[in-house]
Amino acid sequence: MRTTGPWLRAAEGAMLLAPDGRPAPTVFAEMSALAAATGAINLGQGFPDQDGPAAVVEAAAAAVLAGVNQYPPGRGIPDLRAAIAEHQRRFHGIDLDPEREVLVTAGATEALAATLLALVDTGDEVVTFEPFYDAYGALIRLAGGTHVTVPLVAPDFLPDEAALRAAVTDRTRVILVNTPHNPTGRVLPREVLATIVELAERHDAVILTDEVYEHLTFGVPHVPIATLPGAWERTVTVSSAGKTFSTTGWKIGWLSGPAALVEAALAVKQFLTFVNGAPFQPAVAVGLRLPDAVFQGVADDLRVKRDLLAAGLTAAGFDVMLPDATYFVIADAAPLGAPDARALCLDLPRLAGVVGVPVTAFVRPDHAAGYRSLVRFAFCKRREVLEEAAGRLAALRATAV
Repeated sequence: MRTTGPWLRAAEGAMLLAPDGRPAPTVFAEMSALAAATGAINLGQGFPDQDGPAAVVEAAAAAVLAGVNQYPPGRGIPDLRAAIAEHQRRFHGIDLDPEREVLVTAGATEALAATLLALVDTGDEVVTFEPFYDAYGALIRLAGGTHVTVPLVAPDFLPDEAALRAAVTDRTRVILVNTPHNPTGRVLPREVLATIVELAERHDAVILTDEVYEHLTFGVPHVPIATLPGAWERTVTVSSAGKTFSTTGWKIGWLSGPAALVEAALAVKQFLTFVNGAPFQPAVAVGLRLPDAVFQGVADDLRVKRDLLAAGLTAAGFDVMLPDATYFVIADAAPLGAPDARALCLDLPRLAGVVGVPVTAFVRPDHAAGYRSLVRFAFCKRREVLEEAAGRLAALRATAV
């Protein structure tokens, strides 16, 4: 009986291996299980512990009760596609045809998967920055592509221009850009994005940009790469409702871009989930049309939480790298005498009753050297939870690690 294949092999690429060589759970699942088993505060996975705007949640409940529970159109309901187009025009000045240039997906991950599977052939190269969201490596492998990475080095987490230029060649089919960036929280500056566009034009590559944290920025402007000169005609932009509206379990995402690229992704998407989230789609349309103050309030609230957790980590003795955006803060455990962040994360529930994730979970094992002492903590939790976590972490300074 066949026991392996491209799907399993790709999934293994995002997993640790157990001592017997079998796939072990992902680091994120491992750390969440550790939090559940020990009662520790889980700052490992990036999901909020409270609902987002009431208007969005109430719209979903109303849709369920109104019978919006069957298959929606394959591209997504017209009102949500219109709301996505309105959102892109309102916040970024991008004009979209909602009939041809927008596709609703099962979260951002499906949008990324459908695009990569549609565009990448065996042996094509896909360039990402590293550390990278763990799904990227698996999806590139599923598509048969070759994953090429450009390091983002602490503490600034900005790419070296020479390394970026060396990574993009005529073999590059897709440059996958994540900004604001998970796990580092860096918002890539305009000059870096301009270099990416220049290289994509020179080597005839498609730009696939993951912008799910676009509204969760802290005083540093997010510039969608599709707004740069020369970028639109070769860019697929991906985002979702989960992070902005604290609805990560709804899995409502979308992609937008030139009609030909959207059609290519749709041809794959229909054989992945087909359609998804019928009652959540009108609710997300409501969310995207909320006043600017709501979006700003979400970011302002997260900034307070970021600073609260960062203060606790600093008091604990970590060297904290304050993020520009996202749910996450990176902390260097080396000043605590802990050069191995994974070992520290396994011990943190006992030492402090808190769970984090080692940044090595976001890099290839052979590239881990520069990241071994770094830990990612999520601050998308209630303030009282973060206050408790900060207090527990502060006690680490008096604890032998």
